[in-house]
Amino acid sequence: PDMIVCGEVDTIPGAQSKIVECKPHLLLTALRLGNGDSLEFVKSLKAERPELLIVVYSAFEESIFAERALRAGADGYVMKKAPKEELVIAIRDILNGEIYVSRDVALRSFKKSLETRPETHPPLSPSAIENLSDREMHVFQLLGSGLSTRQIAHSLNLSVKTIESHRENIKHKLGLSSSRDLVELATKYLEETFLPSKKEALSGLGKKNVVRFPAA
Repeated sequence: PDMIVCGEVDTIPGAQSKIVECKPHLLLTALRLGNGDSLEFVKSLKAERPELLIVVYSAFEESIFAERALRAGADGYVMKKAPKEELVIAIRDILNGEIYVSRDVALRSFKKSLETRPETHPPLSPSAIENLSDREMHVFQLLGSGLSTRQIAHSLNLSVKTIESHRENIKHKLGLSSSRDLVELATKYLEETFLPSKKEALSGLGKKNVVRFPAA
């Protein structure tokens, strides 16, 4: 075989250690790794190891997260509901020096690139969820996971006031009037976009070495 699994962990700190140990060619990572911020993890990895190829393999909707992942430094994005063959194709394409997103994401990006004259062709307004910053999206997900403001602050090593500010910004962007509405919407969003019956995986794959990291 031209690819083998060379390691497996279930946390971001564990992944960082395993990457140093195994030196994989390609990393397959989820967006849900406990309470860790996977997008920040991807950004830091690319800064430290620009040669490391990264594929995000997630249950979260690609229309919202694929572009965020690529901006963070990922080389591809594949949804878990896609056929398994698509993941293999994505990995091989990326190992061959290409980037990989689904046809729908590629067409969406192409249409955006054609909108060079907004006064003539005004772009479609993005959904409210897409307007959230990466940090706001992370806080939104943690709220949906049932964490309190204080727990989120502790998890992200931020002040309670900072998280409260993020909550207010999220409420404003989503047009919500109460904290209860925010938590209910965040919970519903996770239930609809995340597949709890299947564990997210953080895996490192290489031409000779593949590291597999199942997430919690």
